[in-house]
Amino acid sequence: MPVQSERQNNFFNVCKDCKDSCCRNARPPINSKRKKIIETYLKKHKIPIKNPFVQASYVFLREDAEGYCIFYDKTTMKCLVHPVKPETCVAGPVTFDINMPHQKIGWFLKKEKICALAGMLYKNEGNLEKHLTSAKKEILNLLHGLNSEDLSAILKIEEPETFKIDEDKIDDNVANKLNIKRKQSCKTSSVSLEKRI
Repeated sequence: MPVQSERQNNFFNVCKDCKDSCCRNARPPINSKRKKIIETYLKKHKIPIKNPFVQASYVFLREDAEGYCIFYDKTTMKCLVHPVKPETCVAGPVTFDINMPHQKIGWFLKKEKICALAGMLYKNEGNLEKHLTSAKKEILNLLHGLNSEDLSAILKIEEPETFKIDEDKIDDNVANKLNIKRKQSCKTSSVSLEKRI
């Protein structure tokens, strides 16, 4: 697969035929760093979208009346801010959850019946491994930039139609945001975590 950017492979050949848009009713979380990156991109490329962010229980991208992301172009079926889109958009169809008692982050893949790309990745171990590595990096960047309240709100969101494909110990940054008391055996440095992903 040709690389679209250094953040994600170009999956448009799979996603363009999808009937269930992941750009609808998704509300991808935005941390302050990503917000600044998107604002800079909009200004540089003169994309005239005002007030693209919503602050509710966490910050996410505004939606239109039909629930589509404000950056989703219904004509081209492409993202207007693709090179700088939110971390969970890059990571999809991989998602995550944190098991606080076990101090682990679980990595989940959406089921093929709701995401054709997930099915394509699952059937090709090399592609799945490569995408999972990228997804972990993106999601950890998101988590490290979120405040405690936003992270707690995001963890309450259900992700139906997924199954676990991997798990890792959470790092100290995430544990501290969630007020998790670290067990001595579960400590891991961000350096070792970065090497694993």
